[in-house]
This record gives sequence, C-alpha cells and structure tokens, in this order.
Amino acid sequence: MRGHQGLLFLMRFLSRGGMFCRSCGLATYREMSAKTLWQGWWSPLSVAITPLTLLMNLGPRGRFRKLAAPVGGFRPSLDPGKSLLRRPEALLFLVPMALVAVAIPALVVFGAFVDGTGLGKAPTLAVGDCVRDDGDGQDEDWEVVDCGSADAEYKVTRRLDTSEGHCAGGDMLAGPEYSPDKATISCLSPAR
Repeated sequence: MRGHQGLLFLMRFLSRGGMFCRSCGLATYREMSAKTLWQGWWSPLSVAITPLTLLMNLGPRGRFRKLAAPVGGFRPSLDPGKSLLRRPEALLFLVPMALVAVAIPALVVFGAFVDGTGLGKAPTLAVGDCVRDDGDGQDEDWEVVDCGSADAEYKVTRRLDTSEGHCAGGDMLAGPEYSPDKATISCLSPAR
C-alpha cells in the first residue's frame, strides 16, 4: 500500500508492506488512501503524484477483495471500517471537488446566456437602426427597436471614429462603443 503527503515545498512517500489478510488489507488500503486524499495535495508536485498514488493502490485493493474472510490467526484482524468515500478525510477532498465540478458547467451555461457584448454594455448600433434610451438620464442604455413602433426615439444617422468628424447640427451623440482597435460614436437624430 502506498500513501503520499505534500508538505508545501517537501513531500513524503509512504508505504506499508507485509502479509495481509482480507480485513487487514482493506483496512490498510482505506486508511492510507483516505489520508492521501486529505494530505496529498499540499505541494506543487503532489498535485500530479497524489492521483497516481491513489491509482496504484487500486491493484492491491483488488487482490485483497478476492481473498477469503480471515479465520483463526494469532491475533484479531483489523477492522476495515467505513468505505473510503464515507470517511471524513475523503469528504474533505470530495466536497470541494464536487463544488468545482458543479461550478465549471454552471459558469459555461451562464456564459452561454450572456451575449457577446457583456452585461450592461450598449449594443452595437448600425446606421439606420432606431433606438430608445432606457437609461436614467446620466447613463445611456440603448435598446434597438422597430423604426415603425412608438418606442423609437432616435435614428442612427452616422457612425464616427472618435478621432474624426462631427455629427450634424441637432444630432445627439451616443457612445462611445469600444472595440479592440478603436472607439466609435453614433450620431442620433430624433425619430419623429
């Protein structure tokens, strides 16, 4: 049986050999594997070594389970106790891993429902789009609407890079919208 302990910058490799009966072998497997699940992750290299140690213990575990139940002997056999996944040491590892396993798909699903512009950012406005401002007066919150609807407040007449040009007299500025290479301002005229 093998065990592993990570100690920040150091590691300990543990082993326990000998002649085991079924009960003693299972008890040793469960004890060393549970301690490895709890103590094995605490150094940088241990992140790779701990799973290998746990996999190496599966071979002896399989051989122990094939043995017949112990009878006689000069001393009582060890009590195998609770299975590995029901021990508190294993739960200290399994609960955070289960949370990570749930969090990753949840983040992927959440990301799929958030559009590419991100939360709270204005949509990209194109010339000819009609929009309305759902903001509170200081912050713009543009929503693209149908030009024939009563909700249409402004129409996009022109798009300018921030370094060039001006909007026509009476037009309102919207933006800027930022892209990786430049910022763009939209010129808006009243839709009515």
